[in-house]
Amino acid sequence: MARETQKKDPSRGAAGLPPYFNIDPDSALSDLDAPTSTGGFADIAEACARGRADLSSRGMNEEGRKALRLFSTWEITRYLIPVAQAHFRRVLKANPELPQGRSETEGGAKWFTLDEVLRLRAHFAAQGSKAKDYQPYRPEGLPAKMVAVANFKGGVGKTSTAAHLAMSAALDGYKVLVIDLDSQGSMTSIFGGRVEDEWQTAFPLLARHYGDHLRLENQRRLDRGDAPQPLDDSLSAAMEMTAADVIQPTHWPNIDLIGAQLNLYWAEFQIPVWRMAARSWKLWDALTERLEADGVLDQYDVIFIDTPPALGYLTINGLSAADILLVPMGASFLEFDSTGRFFDMLHSTFASIEEGENLAARALGRPEIAFEWDAVRTVITRYDSAQQGELAALMQAYLGPTLSPHRQDYTALIGQAGEQVNGIYEADYRDFNRETYARGRETFDATYAAFKRLLLAVWRRDELQMQRAAQ
Repeated sequence: MARETQKKDPSRGAAGLPPYFNIDPDSALSDLDAPTSTGGFADIAEACARGRADLSSRGMNEEGRKALRLFSTWEITRYLIPVAQAHFRRVLKANPELPQGRSETEGGAKWFTLDEVLRLRAHFAAQGSKAKDYQPYRPEGLPAKMVAVANFKGGVGKTSTAAHLAMSAALDGYKVLVIDLDSQGSMTSIFGGRVEDEWQTAFPLLARHYGDHLRLENQRRLDRGDAPQPLDDSLSAAMEMTAADVIQPTHWPNIDLIGAQLNLYWAEFQIPVWRMAARSWKLWDALTERLEADGVLDQYDVIFIDTPPALGYLTINGLSAADILLVPMGASFLEFDSTGRFFDMLHSTFASIEEGENLAARALGRPEIAFEWDAVRTVITRYDSAQQGELAALMQAYLGPTLSPHRQDYTALIGQAGEQVNGIYEADYRDFNRETYARGRETFDATYAAFKRLLLAVWRRDELQMQRAAQ
């Protein structure tokens, strides 16, 4: 009887042992490179920078900037403007002044820029059926809603969720501002932002807020006969800046950006220095009040804030500014545990601020402060129903309405789009299997639908309150 020959698994050691047995030290030494010095980190960082530039350049045009793809008639009528393709074509033919699109081949499908799609949507809203929502709901007389996306845990899809919600809102017709408060600058890279230093980030807005406070304090000092505190060169420069100086356009016609880069992290060291010099400065209001003072809340519909994965001063500003807080997390024990600790830290931090401020307010007979958010939701991302259904159901049972019932699936499209340094909505569906594209887009469309339902509910509540107050 012939004996079967068993192939040796190269991942296992001799005699079928695990691979960590019988490792020869001299053989291991031959694979070891030289020790790394401090300068070695610079070499690694430079190599990463070259690779990052190479990868990001693949999504850029001839001018070295990101360019948004075109949208086909099929895609427009299915996802963007709720009309039949035949009716869409008839309207274009009857209105030659409207964008007519372009064909890549004679008699082929028509393709349009997003700016053209927005113009077409405005036409259908003005001339089409009043029973259809061609333009998204936006109450008049109310400011933009600010949405912070935050969590301590890395790898939960925080930046990806914020970016795709911003893109979804833009495709829906909203005018969007994205604020990147994470010095890693991932959101800035997604939207093709160029940020040379901290003076092109949110930092000047925070510095301007502190400078305004210091000037008021100095006037009080002068009134008392005390010497004023000097404004250094940085504060003096910030006092000449507004939000318009740091907002930059993106390759999306209705998405603007306040970007970030590594130097923004300096704010985490500078803000406490300012706070020690002026204990009455309300640092947590800095971002909100500067955006409001510069008219930003009237220029946009929705503002998405991507926060760092830590509860520092930048995150506190982002969370304080937010009307809606979204907390992405995976359906795993560690991420559920980490998210619980995140909320515990939020409670401790904001309760401490309220306690300290209100102690002084009561002593001076001033109104007390109380932080409040219109809505707080956790969102399960990168969801695998086959493996995580039971745990997700348990999380839902404990969190109740705080956990959005929609769970964002992880699909092949998400991974492929990420490899191309694009959001899913930036990917040309012709580059994918049609089923893969439809399924990948479906999960993000559903994520946006759940968010939009929340957004509209919050806006409607504000609108009704405004109407009652006017009566």
